[in-house]
Amino acid sequence: MSALTPPTDMPTPTTDKITQAAMETIYLCKFRVSMDGEWLCLRELDDISLTPDPEPTHEDPNYLMANERMNLMNMAKLSIKGLIESALNLGRTLDSDYAPLQQFFVVMEHCLKHGLKAKKTFLGQNKSFWGPLELVEKLVPEAGEITASVKDLPGLKTPVGRGRAWLRLALMQKKLSEYMKALINKKELLSEFYEPNALMMEEEGAIIAGLLVGLNVIDANFCMKGEDLDSQVGVIDFSMYLKDGNSTKGSEGDGQITAILDQKNYVEELNRHLNATVNNLQAKVDALEKSNTKLTEELAVANNRIITLQEEMERVKEESSYILESNRKVNKQDRTADGQALSEARKHLKEETQLRLDVEKELEMQISMRQEMELAMKMLEKDVCEKQDALVSLRQQLDDLRALKHELSFKLQSSDLGVKQKSELNSRLEEKTSQMAATIKQLEQSEKDLVKQAKTLNCAASKLIPKHH
Repeated sequence: MSALTPPTDMPTPTTDKITQAAMETIYLCKFRVSMDGEWLCLRELDDISLTPDPEPTHEDPNYLMANERMNLMNMAKLSIKGLIESALNLGRTLDSDYAPLQQFFVVMEHCLKHGLKAKKTFLGQNKSFWGPLELVEKLVPEAGEITASVKDLPGLKTPVGRGRAWLRLALMQKKLSEYMKALINKKELLSEFYEPNALMMEEEGAIIAGLLVGLNVIDANFCMKGEDLDSQVGVIDFSMYLKDGNSTKGSEGDGQITAILDQKNYVEELNRHLNATVNNLQAKVDALEKSNTKLTEELAVANNRIITLQEEMERVKEESSYILESNRKVNKQDRTADGQALSEARKHLKEETQLRLDVEKELEMQISMRQEMELAMKMLEKDVCEKQDALVSLRQQLDDLRALKHELSFKLQSSDLGVKQKSELNSRLEEKTSQMAATIKQLEQSEKDLVKQAKTLNCAASKLIPKHH
């Protein structure tokens, strides 16, 4: 807040006692905002008479984190209590436009963001409380339905928007307290996302989780599709919880409250400017992503060209190696032409010796051929016998067909109505008989051919036998 506040002309107290008193406060301008019952009360710091005591300075990080945890816990108490009381007074279902409900979600978002470890990206550092909320479905299986619903929402593009949608769905389900308790009890899982002195890692987180039980009496109904949860600015409206602590200074207190509200409006305006810069950066990121995709496509095209060039290089290398090899072979052939005359004489000697071996092999082959011819003659005789049996059976079928023909012709003479059909049948039978006669002639001819082959084989065998002897 101090970095965003406009400069003031009044001096700031610097005593150590003021430092001690500030451990339970939230600073706005030069006023102290402290818890007084159910309200945040404003008192001027100049009105406090203090004596210096040795205390820790504001620059101590542990002190600053403890102060932030206490402030966030007090704000959570006020927002939860105010939400419950206003909801019970209304006696109806709350929607997303209800101001105390909006402030409750803003306070919860600040509590979940407190002490988050920054994740480094190419644009800088990014803090999001969506990562811890995703762990809840591993601890409580019922929360898996909420996580799946958040991921299916089409309008959410950022982790912050998903975290806000998750909080709203958990409140509608009346399980927000149960989920937060389950998450806080697993410090070893939260240590991946939070610093050791963050609110979720300390006692204040457990207290807030216990306070959330009271919200189970509230009925809430939200329409997620119409809300722009990604670009909302989470600014706490302190005016809903402020009360003047100095009743004797009525007019001055009103002026102080207006000054504080002016300062709050200033902070909100700065947040709007920051939101606009964030949108511009997001547009730049989109443009960079598009240019990155174009560069990746160009890189892929360049890689393909490199691959084709490498393939052509390999092909050229293979062709050059083939040409060199062919030249070497030609040179070898020229060198071997002189030694061919000597090798021919040696080959002639080898051929004569090989000729003798061939004659002996031919004699052995003739003996084996004679044996094969004898086996072939036996098989031909067997085939002749089989064909003769087939010829006998075909002749028997021909006789049967002729008898059937005579019988049908006799029936055709006695039948006047079926003359045409029987004549056609008679013609078919005659065709079949002629076919059978042709096949019989062919079989007889093949039988004659087989007999001739057998005779020729016998003659060849008789000629081979005396040569062998």
